[in-house]
Amino acid sequence: MSEPDHYFTAAPASDGERRPLRVRLAGRTLEVEVARGVFSPGSIDKGTAVLLAQAPAPPPSGTFLDLGCGWGPVALTLGLRSPGATVWAVDVNERALDLCRRNAAALGLDGVRAGVAADVPADVRFDLIWSNPPIRVGKAALHELLATWLPRLAPGGAAYLVVQKNLGSDSLQRWIEADLGMRCERLTSVKGFRVLAVTHQG
Repeated sequence: MSEPDHYFTAAPASDGERRPLRVRLAGRTLEVEVARGVFSPGSIDKGTAVLLAQAPAPPPSGTFLDLGCGWGPVALTLGLRSPGATVWAVDVNERALDLCRRNAAALGLDGVRAGVAADVPADVRFDLIWSNPPIRVGKAALHELLATWLPRLAPGGAAYLVVQKNLGSDSLQRWIEADLGMRCERLTSVKGFRVLAVTHQG
């Protein structure tokens, strides 16, 4: 089984597989748990780092979504910066979700709720979405994912997506505008990554 396949199939890591990692999130140096078989287990990946550094500060409260949460760097950052918010952390990988839950609990982030897509009630709308979406799943699967979640932005809400320029950020921007009918602007471009800002039209 190839390494990317593990992102979608891994069971929760055993005690022996989990290991500590020191990272800097929301201006604080923290220790989190990571494990093999999840996205970027050795560090905060470059795209996520760009998103965390460049996205506007989240509001102090609201309902947020981290789409493709992995072990939790985005969800944890949102929880630390906005302790009054409910942060849904969504992934398909049970190992990643278990790590995200453990990391949130260790940091006392009661507002972070990690689960699969079906765990999020259908009527929930999001004031903010932050995502380093899984571009490598392929265009069709990526479009289906974004077409499912981006329209769930609440009125006045915004989504910030980080996408590597060489992996189709500009064509994705055009697709969001043309096919989803949502405004999509390039917020910034740093180190080969675009941060796209998505809002409802009107």
